[in-house]
Amino acid sequence: MQRIFHTPEGVRDIYGEECSRKKRLQKELHQVFSRYGYEDIETPGFEYFEVFSNEVGTIPSKDLYKFFDREGNTLVLRPDFTPSVSRACATYFDPENGPVSLCYTGNTFINNSSYRGQMKESTQMGVEHIGDDSAAADAEILAMTVECLKAAGLTEFQVSVGQVDYYKSLLAEADLEPEMEEHLRELISQKNYFGVEELLKGQNLGESLSEVFAELPQMFGSAEVLEKARKLTTNPEALAAVKRLEEIYEILKIYGCEKYIAFDFGMLSKFRYYTGIIFQAYTYGTGEPLIKGGRYNELMKHFGKPASSIGFAIVVDNLMLALSRQKISVPAEGKTVVITYGKDELKEAIEEAMKLRSEGKNVALRQAKEEQD
Repeated sequence: MQRIFHTPEGVRDIYGEECSRKKRLQKELHQVFSRYGYEDIETPGFEYFEVFSNEVGTIPSKDLYKFFDREGNTLVLRPDFTPSVSRACATYFDPENGPVSLCYTGNTFINNSSYRGQMKESTQMGVEHIGDDSAAADAEILAMTVECLKAAGLTEFQVSVGQVDYYKSLLAEADLEPEMEEHLRELISQKNYFGVEELLKGQNLGESLSEVFAELPQMFGSAEVLEKARKLTTNPEALAAVKRLEEIYEILKIYGCEKYIAFDFGMLSKFRYYTGIIFQAYTYGTGEPLIKGGRYNELMKHFGKPASSIGFAIVVDNLMLALSRQKISVPAEGKTVVITYGKDELKEAIEEAMKLRSEGKNVALRQAKEEQD
């Protein structure tokens, strides 16, 4: 029996019109990056394990595709672009001389559990703005997020913005055990209000601190949430985090995209390198985020060149799925003109094809079937 070859679980072939539409979508998104002055960078598909180690705070080691080179070094298929781009930036650029704005396109590889139904290989496009700690930089990244979704054809979507410094400052004040911290993080991320209340019983945190933790899963919505966050605490770092969000929101009004912005103080990313705002973009038709991003001011330090940074990644496959479910068509790349020729018509067919190609058209030559037999 002839063996039938197929793809491993978690990856798939993309071809035909779907592949053409995906390339067209990527082209539209890249144009947004270029309009904001971002320059392309390509990083390797695999790196040394240290680039994605636990100290970096990216994908857990158990979810990485690891292998060895001839010298015995541990290598990893790229699971996340941000550490890769940060490593490259530390090698070739100097953010101290001015912000560095880079954009990328490529695939990431995460060995997800089969039970979660997620793809193990996905295409991502994104930007990293390195060497700028301003609220204006945060707002620009959020405005780009909105513009990318519009460029893709979406009209109904929301960008949820959180602030990890708000949570971290309260956590430092609470001084919980590491296991308790992890459990609390999970419950807040799951919006489990009652679970948080139950967990904190008997922790002797004080009424006000327990109240603000219990409120975090419910603190999402429009700009009014910022005022609520301010009233719940007197912690200076937490109040500074709220003030930063207010500054960003005012700048977003200048961009004219504030109607797409919501705030979510219960948003806590699994990536531990985030230090300020974090955000995720959603639309109906898919429960997975289309865009994920945030500020990571400590990551570049790991690569020997400290610099404040912020960026985002578009999960292109999720975006394609959302567009399909909302019946928003992405035009395929230019249609191909097919010239069919008979046995004695090859010369004329080639000449016609060359003429059309010189005009920018896509042309395929096909010998008539009866002539092949």
